Amino acid sequence: MASGKMMEQAMPWSPHPAPRARGCPSAALRRWLPLLAWMPRYSTQWLRMDLIAGLSVALTVIPQALAYAEVAGLPPQYGLYSAFVGCFVYFFLGTSRDVTLGPTAVMSLLVSSYTFREPAYAVLLAFLSGCVQLAMRFLCLGFLLDFISCPVIKGFTSAAAITIGVGQIKNLLGLQRVPRQFFLQLYHTFRSLGETRVGDAVLGLVCLLLLLLLRLLRAHAPPVHPDTPPGVRLSLGLVWTATTARNALVVSGAALMAYSCDLAGHRPFVLTGEVVQGLPAVRAPPFSVTTANGTVSFTQMVQDMGAGLAVVPLMGLLESIAVAKAFASQNNYRIDANQELLSIGLTNVLGSFFSSFPVTGSFGRTAVNAQSGVCTPAGGLVTGVLVLLSLGYLTSLFYYIPKAALAAVIITAVAPLLDTRIACTLWRVRRLDLLPLSVTFLLCFWEVQYGVLAGTLVSLLVLLRSVARPASPPRSAVLECSHLCSLDYTVVLGLRELLEDFRRQGLTLALVGLQEPVLHVLLSADLNVQHFPSLEEAEKYLSQEPGTQPHSFSDDSVPEPSLPC
Repeated sequence: MASGKMMEQAMPWSPHPAPRARGCPSAALRRWLPLLAWMPRYSTQWLRMDLIAGLSVALTVIPQALAYAEVAGLPPQYGLYSAFVGCFVYFFLGTSRDVTLGPTAVMSLLVSSYTFREPAYAVLLAFLSGCVQLAMRFLCLGFLLDFISCPVIKGFTSAAAITIGVGQIKNLLGLQRVPRQFFLQLYHTFRSLGETRVGDAVLGLVCLLLLLLLRLLRAHAPPVHPDTPPGVRLSLGLVWTATTARNALVVSGAALMAYSCDLAGHRPFVLTGEVVQGLPAVRAPPFSVTTANGTVSFTQMVQDMGAGLAVVPLMGLLESIAVAKAFASQNNYRIDANQELLSIGLTNVLGSFFSSFPVTGSFGRTAVNAQSGVCTPAGGLVTGVLVLLSLGYLTSLFYYIPKAALAAVIITAVAPLLDTRIACTLWRVRRLDLLPLSVTFLLCFWEVQYGVLAGTLVSLLVLLRSVARPASPPRSAVLECSHLCSLDYTVVLGLRELLEDFRRQGLTLALVGLQEPVLHVLLSADLNVQHFPSLEEAEKYLSQEPGTQPHSFSDDSVPEPSLPC
């Protein structure tokens, strides 16, 4: 239960190397491998905290990975295949001690939208997404993420939370033959309520209630202080362990109940079923796939995935970097955004050789990692090893996990993504931002790429509108020109147009501090300018004009105009 902050006080953690001489090979190597910056200072205290955090995250990610494979429309083992590569890659390349890479609800939803429930498409999408992300890293294109505004992100994640949650109602109630398209899914779910399996419904609702209660207990558990009595410390430690591993506890309890019923000859629940045992074979991602109708070529697979080749890598980068920045700010350390791009890109490329679908940074598991007191990315090694052990030895037990229990895990995981307060906040702060939020939110129920693209375009149009049509009222202005030494003809023409614009508005543009050569050029060009030797005189003159509020700007802060002749 020791806090990570206590460890920081004893031995501060930083992923960045100490300043060295420019061009030093060691410093350059440390920038590419942040592990070299903190590994020499690794201590037994850090090891203990990383072991606890790695175990806590593993108990969270194993049931979540099985559940997210269902969201992605893939066999359950593919969730586990996607949960371990990022742990090892981030150990070497990551610059945040808290971030964990792996399957997430949003990524799983995107995978289901573009891969047609076909594992070969999902694995190829991981490879190509990683290539796009690595290209963005080396071409320094990370700035493209800045064009996806906060209202667009909130609209997308809220729509994703509703889509995923609605998609799990069928498993929560034990319904069969429900289509995956959102509106059809909604229609068929309500139409099939009469076919609800009582066992699944009761178990699903009980699991949902237990997960919510354990989450609330975790949020309201009192902190442990150094002077806390040993008995109370032990009790709080047990509460912390149970609430942190709540997903694993609830899923294990449900699986035990299903196994007991199976021994008694009853099958009241829909079960996960067979999970392929053993580690995934190491092989290149499929660049073609054989179906009953023949062989689908690489070109055709790329065309089939379409916009997913842009949406998936961009949203993956956005989610991962947002998680890293949030926890770096919260825990007072810096991350290297370029290095994070490299980490997520390489994770997806290498993961595709282990049959992984696209992954990104997980906010929920990163929170578990941070709250468990993780000190370095070495905590991810523990998580990765435990996932591999579960693939090797526990898959036979996963057969008995009821789908209703996994549905409860997914619903509680995506519920925080639904931001119910963002609309009220935007209404108070800037109502125009409700437009991209609404467009993204509504269109994402139709097609994810259309929602994100339309929301981004609307957000850019709103930005351009504010630039092209400033909200401030027209007013006279003073241009301070004392540092202006010369003018060319292009600038004279631009200034002529500017003066005409002011005159059409009934306003004045006053020039202050003109040097003799500049004034001569303006007079030779027959420009009727108001010029004054000092700013005070210009403001005094403009203040006498009715209805004017002069605004002054310096030629140092205004770029020199260069208008076409």
